Amino acid sequence: MSSEEPINLSQQLLAHLESLRAAGIMFAPRGPALVLPKLTLPTHEPDPAPKMLPKPGIQAHTTPSLFVAAPPTLLPDTPESRRHALTVLASEISGCDLCSELFSTRTQTVFGVGPIDPDVAFVGEAPGADEDRMGEPFVGRAGQLLTRIIGACGFTRKEVYIFNTLKCRPPNNRIPTSTECDNCRPYFERQFDLVKPRYVVALGATAAKNLLQTGLGIGKLRGKVYQYRERPLICTFHPSALLRDDSGAMKRDCWEDMKLLLRTMGRPIPDVKRE
Repeated sequence: MSSEEPINLSQQLLAHLESLRAAGIMFAPRGPALVLPKLTLPTHEPDPAPKMLPKPGIQAHTTPSLFVAAPPTLLPDTPESRRHALTVLASEISGCDLCSELFSTRTQTVFGVGPIDPDVAFVGEAPGADEDRMGEPFVGRAGQLLTRIIGACGFTRKEVYIFNTLKCRPPNNRIPTSTECDNCRPYFERQFDLVKPRYVVALGATAAKNLLQTGLGIGKLRGKVYQYRERPLICTFHPSALLRDDSGAMKRDCWEDMKLLLRTMGRPIPDVKRE
């Protein structure tokens, strides 16, 4: 408060009436004709309102909602944290029922195998009967041929990551529908980003089309280097197609694709005898 003495309005009013009487004015009508002197009140600046500080974990926002929750704390990007995140993702996928037909006919979901941060990841389209039964990708005849292809490139199966774009087996090994591919794509992308392979090989037309979002066939896609999520991608035939290739032409083309992969990686090309 100001240190000045408070103003006495009664004293000011009496003084004004006394001055009117001294001037010969003995009557003052009611209403606006009576003009009282303008009173000047002392100015007093109110103390500024205290600034409201956001609570911990809350940040100020300019929208009508005054405060919004801060984003959750991200886990550190370490091999251990990503392995844990893969385990959580696999558990989430095991309960997925987005594709009613696949959910009702599958034995189990098939997630993927291999180390994180591998040099190469091999991507197929979907599990088959053997994979559906065992819960691991590429364990049937096609998987055995893939193991030989991996070995011919100078890798062991344990050094690469193997998974499919779909995690459930389509009935009778039919080609997945576009809706099924769309439903499973977010799972695959999360898995891919956690594994972080340096190079990618798409096995077969369905996997290649799904990753590259194209309608081109595998014959037109192979022989070139593409980019998938900022990783070099090579397309080649699915091992199951190679098993049906009596002429051997597709096997020769597949080996050319593997040599393209190795050259892209800067690795030597082994001198191997092709089957």
